[in-house]
This record gives sequence, C-alpha cells and structure tokens, in this order.
Amino acid sequence: MIKAGIIGATGYAGNEIVRLLLSHGNASVEWLVSKSYEGQDYSGIYRNFFDVLDMKCLGTDLDALLDRVDVVFTATPQGYLSSILKSSMLEKARFIDLSADYRIKDVATYEEWYKIEHKSTELIKEAVYGLSEINRDKIRDTRLLANPGCFTTCSILTAYPLVKEHLIDPDTLIINALSGVSGAGRGAKTANLFCEVNENAKAYGVTNHRHTPEIEEQLGYAYGREIKVNFTPHLIPMNRGILATETADLVEGADEEKVRSAYEKYYGSETFIRLMRDGENPETRFVEGSNYVDIGYRIDKRTGRIVMMGALDNLIKGAAGQAVQNMNIMFGYDETEGLKAIPMIP
Repeated sequence: MIKAGIIGATGYAGNEIVRLLLSHGNASVEWLVSKSYEGQDYSGIYRNFFDVLDMKCLGTDLDALLDRVDVVFTATPQGYLSSILKSSMLEKARFIDLSADYRIKDVATYEEWYKIEHKSTELIKEAVYGLSEINRDKIRDTRLLANPGCFTTCSILTAYPLVKEHLIDPDTLIINALSGVSGAGRGAKTANLFCEVNENAKAYGVTNHRHTPEIEEQLGYAYGREIKVNFTPHLIPMNRGILATETADLVEGADEEKVRSAYEKYYGSETFIRLMRDGENPETRFVEGSNYVDIGYRIDKRTGRIVMMGALDNLIKGAAGQAVQNMNIMFGYDETEGLKAIPMIP
C-alpha cells in the first residue's frame, strides 16, 4: 500500500489527486497540507467529499509528516518546492511535483521565463520529466518527478511521433491550444471571473507563455537538436479541457502510411492515448473526467502540411491523473490503477 501526502491539496489539481487516490486500490491518503486552509475540514472546503473523507488540512511543517508517507504530491505554485526541497527529504519519500520547478533542465531558461530564482539547482539533474508514455523507464527509479504541464502534455504528445521520426520540419511547428478556465487555478483573479470569461474567447501569453520552453526542450530531445515553436494558448468559457491544433510542414516523402505508422509505433499499445479513426477529430467532451488523450491528424496535400489535433482533460491527464499514473509506474503498480474512469458525457 502506497502512503501518500498532498501539499496544496485545496487547489483544483490537489483536489483531483485526492479524488483519484480515494479510488486507488493500492494507495491511501495519509495527510493533506494547505497553508490557506490550515485546521479546516477538507470536506468543508470541497463538499464532494462530505461523508467520504474525514480529514483536516495541516500546516507546512514537513519534518514529521515525511516519516508517515512513501510519496508526496506537491500541487503548489512555481518556486515553492525548489525553495524547501533537500536531498535528505528525498531519502524519506519520493516527490511528484506538479509545478515547473524541475521540468526545465537549463536553470537560466527557467529563471528567465518564470522570473523566479531557483533555490535547489543541484536537484534538477536527477529530476525526471514525467511524460508517462515517453519516459516510462526513467520514471520507475526516480526520487523526484517533474509532472508536465497541461498544455505541454497535450502539445508534446500530439506531435511527438512525427518529430521523433523526422516526418515533419520541427522549425515550422505552430501550436494553438484552447483551455478551460480551471487551468488558471482556484485563486481569485479578475480575469477569470464569470463575467470576464463567459461568452468570450481570447489568446493570452502570446509569444511568451511559460510552457513554450518546456515544449521546445522535450520535442528537441525527441528530434535530436534544439528547436523553436510558436505556441499560443487561448482561454475559452468551459470548466476543463484542452484542445491543441498543431500544424507543420511534412518532409519530402512523408505520406499517410508513414504518418499513421509513426503514431501506431509509439501509441498503438498505450492505454491512455487513443488514436482517432480516419475522418474523426478529437473533442474535449469525449475525454472530460478521464486520463485519456485523443489524437488525430489530417494531411493537407494542397499545402504539403499536416494538421495534428489532441484533446485531454487539463486536470486529469494534464495534471492529477498523470501524477497518479507516474506514481503507479514509480511503485510498480498497473498504470491504470485509480484511473479507469470513462469520460463523462454530458
């Protein structure tokens, strides 16, 4: 039985980790930490847990708490974990971090894009980027896992096979992605109020969104050299979900057969990646509430370009679900444990 603690349990991603772990046959929630709600009943904050979970939120004194768990999930703002984490803490428990603190290997790049000084640079080297389907072998043995962001998970997985097989020119890759409002977190922000979001769609972080270097770094590893992409996120008035539409030039000789073979090669046996049939496009409503990623594509023979599409639930596969999937890999359990929910409709 895996004993788990969650820091940042009252955010949307933390709440989803709690919910998923309660349906996990081989894991238990030992404690919940929330600086904002210390001492309060968790079921009073999230009443979906009423009469299900009787637990109070604790403060951030971790010395004693680490002795009680095997794994710690940190669903916290950027900079939190890097400011407190020490190697001695990793000797007590494994950490799965949902922030960007350990995703980017180059410290200067992290500090440039996030405007935060990294306080534990010595631990970056050992951190494993937790894209479950791509880094499974590295994930098994790590003490420190950097759980990918929601936009990055969708963007990278959608293009990865074609980048890896050199079937597209990665320097022509353009990514446009739509996100539900929960991707902005639970904190009160004027821009996320109902009247600001409803009946509206907007691009934001244009040319400077913080997930850009993460996408570039991981796809660069796949291709074998540094690459640059255009990534533009959009906010749309729905609770959850991400839809990424990506375009790129096909290389000479790349055709329907080679493209389909590449996707089948990397994802054909993956439980949580579903490849669309010909003529079908991914939709967020068909992955909502699940750990699935739906991926499809269309080749535009007129322009010699390909349109790749991916959809996922930003709070599940884009955050908490992938974190639990990575926990399963790290502790040797079936990857689907706690994640078998079918997408919800409507």
